Amino acid sequence: MNNTSSRQRLYKGHLVDIEHRRIFDGEITVTDGIIADIRPTDTLPDDAPYLLPGFTDAHIHIESSMMTPCNFARVAVRHGVVNAVCDPHEITNVLGVKGIDFMVENARHSRFNFFFGLPSCVPSSPLETAGATIDATQTRELIQRDDLHFLAEMMNFPGVLSDDPEVMAKIDAARKAGKPIDGHAPGVNGEDLKKYVGAGISTDHECSSLEEARERIAFGMKVIVREGSAARNFEALYPIIGEAPTEVMLCSDDKHPDDLLHGHIDALVRRGVEHGIGVWEMLQSACLTPLTHYGIPSGQMRVGDTATFIAVDNLNDFTIESTIIGGEEVYNREEGVCEEALSLGTPSTECPNHFEATPITEADIATPLTEGHVKVIVAFDGELYTQCEEIPVEQLHEQDIQKIMVYNRYGNGRPQVGFIKGFHLRKGAIGATIAHDSHNIVAIGANDHDIVTMVNALIETRGGVGATSDGESEILPLPIAGLMSPECAEEIARQYQHLGYKTRQMGCDMKSPFITMAFMALPVIPELKITDKGLVDVLKFDFTDLVSR
Repeated sequence: MNNTSSRQRLYKGHLVDIEHRRIFDGEITVTDGIIADIRPTDTLPDDAPYLLPGFTDAHIHIESSMMTPCNFARVAVRHGVVNAVCDPHEITNVLGVKGIDFMVENARHSRFNFFFGLPSCVPSSPLETAGATIDATQTRELIQRDDLHFLAEMMNFPGVLSDDPEVMAKIDAARKAGKPIDGHAPGVNGEDLKKYVGAGISTDHECSSLEEARERIAFGMKVIVREGSAARNFEALYPIIGEAPTEVMLCSDDKHPDDLLHGHIDALVRRGVEHGIGVWEMLQSACLTPLTHYGIPSGQMRVGDTATFIAVDNLNDFTIESTIIGGEEVYNREEGVCEEALSLGTPSTECPNHFEATPITEADIATPLTEGHVKVIVAFDGELYTQCEEIPVEQLHEQDIQKIMVYNRYGNGRPQVGFIKGFHLRKGAIGATIAHDSHNIVAIGANDHDIVTMVNALIETRGGVGATSDGESEILPLPIAGLMSPECAEEIARQYQHLGYKTRQMGCDMKSPFITMAFMALPVIPELKITDKGLVDVLKFDFTDLVSR
């Protein structure tokens, strides 16, 4: 790269033209952040960088990184990610419109391209208590905002299938505004899927099999292949990228900071090529398909486009040499993140929150059981789905089963208690105020004393992730809505990894225990879940008794 003036820059390299599937040696002239000219040049050395449009995360909840948007951007650009299609669903379920505004305003202080949508399910279902509600009337108003570009994932697929008036009014508002509608339809197929797509819903990131992905594409949907910290579907779905790259995108959905530091969309591109997916197909899905589907004005490295692209060492390893956004180099491999170029000012230090829960006692979570079969949530590491196993009361304490509790953090109700299998806690308890999607307090423990100690420590901190053992609690504070920290990725990751180590010492062998626990409170993904209102049979989309007799 050579600077020719303060307003004009010249970039040379092997130019990767994804649309026409060609590579040629050339130079890009950038003037005032716009690509003014692209022309072939003399043959460059083999070790010259390859220049190509940057990567896009096509569906992510920034809140799950536990970072603010500005701090998230500092990590993403290291991996060549220049755009993120963001659903601020988590913070909106806590704070309502104030949460959306916080995310949008914080993001404005970064050159990174955040493309926010309007959450469609606040709360995600009537089976839980959220901190706010956004109804169809508000949706009609908010979807008109220029800084909200799509209607985010319609998780209430039963409402779509039953023609619920409130759900359909939200969808209608987005269609009239001419904005895409994201989907969320785990396990929906056949005629139900056809109806769901027919309502105008254009994407789904919940596929876990090739059959599901192919059916969605056949019905006209875009499939977003997900690889997050908990839900990992890339290995099952990567062949669909080779089959239909213009109908497939890549996303992380929910990714914690320690995982983000090690890789993002770049890691999926690398893995796809290693698995034999063609480079052109892989880059189409990672770079271009999201831009065309969502109308993201990032540019495709053409004359007249915004000068947003990346430089990589080669098209096998995809080591990021440089990331350019809006004509500014925001990252290079030798110097790291270029803070002055990436930053567009200093964001507010405000830490908005909504936290009214009061301390609990062991009596609040006592569960005297005498007879019958207990419905136990069976959890699996890295999976959002659960199973239901009915175990005789007299055998409950003979198996590796712990108690799970969800407690309304917004100041109403009492703790709801269930039982869970799969976490293998021999002692202590873990807990968090990250509990999708309403983000009430969730805790899992080997005994009532440590569960209560954990919950009360989270209440005192007003939000965080923690572990308690032998009566002592350690917490990673999350003062922003109980979901995010103002700290940098490295500091959050350090504390988070320490909690993971502590949890393993307590017997839990899950790779991602905290994010797996967070989804145990999500009543829109089967089979058995628990919310602040009680135990939920997701297949029936209704509450169920803890004990069957």
